[in-house]
Amino acid sequence: MRFFLLFFLLIFCTNAYAQLGFCEGSKGDPIFHEDFEASSELPPGTTNYIYVNQDPQDGEYTVSNQIGNFITSWHSSLPPSTVSNRNALIVNASFNSGRFYRTEISGLCEHTTYEFSAFLMNVYDRSSMVCENGGIPINVRFEIWDETDSNLLKEGNTGNIPSLNSPEWEQYALTFQTEVGQEAVILKMFNNGEGGCGNDLAIDDIIFRSCGDLTTVTSENRNNRLDVCAEDAPVSLNLEATPDFSVYNSHAYQWQESIDNENWSDIPGENDEVYNTSALNSTRYFRVKVAEDPVNLNTNLCSSVSEIFTVNILETPEPPESDGNVSICSEDEIPELNVQVEKNETANWYDENNNLIAENTDSYLPETPGIYYVEAINEGFDCEPSSRIAIIFTINESPQVDDEVLQLCDGGNLILDAGLSRLTYEWSTGETTEKIEIDTPGNYSVILTTAEGCSTTKNFEVKQVDIAAIESVNSDLRNIIVTPANEGDFEYSLDGSSYQTSNIFTAVPGGIYTIYMRDLSACNTVTREFPHIVIPKFITPNGDGYNDTFSINGLEYFPSSEIKIFDRYGKLLKAGAGETFNWNGTLKSRALPSNDYWYHIIIEGFKTLKGSFSLKR
Repeated sequence: MRFFLLFFLLIFCTNAYAQLGFCEGSKGDPIFHEDFEASSELPPGTTNYIYVNQDPQDGEYTVSNQIGNFITSWHSSLPPSTVSNRNALIVNASFNSGRFYRTEISGLCEHTTYEFSAFLMNVYDRSSMVCENGGIPINVRFEIWDETDSNLLKEGNTGNIPSLNSPEWEQYALTFQTEVGQEAVILKMFNNGEGGCGNDLAIDDIIFRSCGDLTTVTSENRNNRLDVCAEDAPVSLNLEATPDFSVYNSHAYQWQESIDNENWSDIPGENDEVYNTSALNSTRYFRVKVAEDPVNLNTNLCSSVSEIFTVNILETPEPPESDGNVSICSEDEIPELNVQVEKNETANWYDENNNLIAENTDSYLPETPGIYYVEAINEGFDCEPSSRIAIIFTINESPQVDDEVLQLCDGGNLILDAGLSRLTYEWSTGETTEKIEIDTPGNYSVILTTAEGCSTTKNFEVKQVDIAAIESVNSDLRNIIVTPANEGDFEYSLDGSSYQTSNIFTAVPGGIYTIYMRDLSACNTVTREFPHIVIPKFITPNGDGYNDTFSINGLEYFPSSEIKIFDRYGKLLKAGAGETFNWNGTLKSRALPSNDYWYHIIIEGFKTLKGSFSLKR
């Protein structure tokens, strides 16, 4: 008797303290699913913790889809990776071991395997650094009791679940098998962790369902899925269910179908391991419900379902939806052309010559204007595409203009011309004509816009005219240099008709000239008569025929002229009529040394010209 009792306790303890684990076979539809959406406060007896409508403190709980509003060391959100992805049970574990959750499940079948699972998350944010060493990890115990709540049938621990820098759900499960006469169980979840900083958790999607053989559905060596282009439909298949005998000793079947992969209906009379579908023209999902006895097929409590076999009929896509024709201005950056396609579709692009220019993309960046054609296709499949739509891409030329700098005569008016006709105009003065008249210097602008809406701005800088005045006119060998009395932009002329912007006239023969100077707008013109005398800068009396004497070109135009030559001390060395004057660097037939010498050129009616030249031997 003692030996039998010891043996019974050994078997009982071995089963009761087994580790957590998922059903390795096929699972039935959920018999029980707690997603915490029905109400904010749990029914009495469900938990030993106290309900609050905020972040809970030690020994409290709440039901919410938000955390970390008051306790800032918690994560600020729940990640969307559970089944329901909405509310969750949020528990602040107390220092003493407490029961998080309890519920009763009835209507079970004898000798049937079930799975009890839940999603868990440590809500403490390790990166907050509030708790030492990452805080106390959470640790949850799953328990399954008989309907009398007096015999523990199975339990398992999650082990330590540490805190993380980012929130992350993890699913845990416990499986067990009912005994003879057992039709109900009680599910419980307890806190195993120590009290203190951390050890706070979220629980979501507590699910209880049957666990049967791993049953696969195949068709002609295809597993789980067959994709068919619409042009190849209808299609019929032979589906075969194959259980692995991991749980059931015998098998009863009920084939099911669905059009949305959510709502399933039995196919009447299809109770064999093989099922021949009808001719299919649209997507359909198939699975088989499996139990040891045909009676158990009528309830999810005692049966499991196979993996799903999908017959995916790929409908010919509708034409893409264009974002519209695109028209830009020539100075704009070329944008992408875009279309909208349905989920699991993409697009191919063609040019006007039916050449494929881009594939598997819903956008295209053109290089040139033109008409582009787009078709929608089923992504990843070589099925019939949709009809094509056209997208017109146009580049409109913007007005081409140059800015201007103008001068305004003192007291005068000036016409500003936009420069291009048959456009719309928006002047900075508010006027809208092609030309405007102004009488004040300053900065002006006009926006020129084409019929296509392309705009360009032309700027005018209007300056008060510069006053023309001659300070001096000088000869530099054969060049005439005019020095203006004022700073500004001017034009110069020797004949009063041909003007240049340079104040230097080059290679000018000697003579009497009238110098003309005016501002760029020709508001005012001044003149000065100038005797242009070509005076050498040096002489080299060596008899080679070049620069042997000091003589003046151009004095033939001035018959009443005289030239005088002086040394550095002011001694007159030679004087004579300018037209015939010639000096070879001697005094009384004696050659003078190399040095600088001075000249005075006296012309009747003009200021005496004075300067120096060099004698080189």
